[in-house]
Amino acid sequence: MRPSGAKSERCRAGRVTRPAPDWTVTTGCLLLAAAVGWSGVLLVVAGHVIPGWTVSATLLVVTLILMGVLAVRRRSAAGPAPSCPRARPAFVRGLLAAAAGLGSVVGGLNDLGAQYHVLRPTGPGGCTAVVREESFLLAGSGAVYAVGPTGIAWRESGSWRADDGYRPVASGSYELSWSRTGGVLVVSGTMVDPVYPGLHSVDCP
Repeated sequence: MRPSGAKSERCRAGRVTRPAPDWTVTTGCLLLAAAVGWSGVLLVVAGHVIPGWTVSATLLVVTLILMGVLAVRRRSAAGPAPSCPRARPAFVRGLLAAAAGLGSVVGGLNDLGAQYHVLRPTGPGGCTAVVREESFLLAGSGAVYAVGPTGIAWRESGSWRADDGYRPVASGSYELSWSRTGGVLVVSGTMVDPVYPGLHSVDCP
């Protein structure tokens, strides 16, 4: 019984004094994946739009692979440390992974049938207008995002509704103009398929 008690003492001491950078990194990645998955973030890379749920799913998969590799290395390492109880509960990372996975699934389902458009020309400082359009049954909707030099849009700048699933940007019924203070996007409908509201500002931070 004494060796077991000594081992327990070493484990308790290891919990306090031994840092766990891998736990911190993987937990931080899972937290970021969960946050991005439930947000309206858009990423524009080389003229292509990457929705936030795609970023979240990719980060989740990479993190889970990294966690598996680290777990294999810990089990194969020599010494008593791998058999000690874990310093932090595993359910924390499990909860974050579930939140990130659910956010990715919900975001992917909401994106079914959606179209993204990177509008040209760009504005001052590389500010870019990105439009997301979707339609469901007899209703259509759209939103414009202002993407700055970082290539990230944290939230939409404006949104609109359209009848009969009409998509004005996909149909070319829009005008985009820029000034030194920002941009203005005007989306137009038809007599049969009106769009409201039609005027939206595009202001990059």
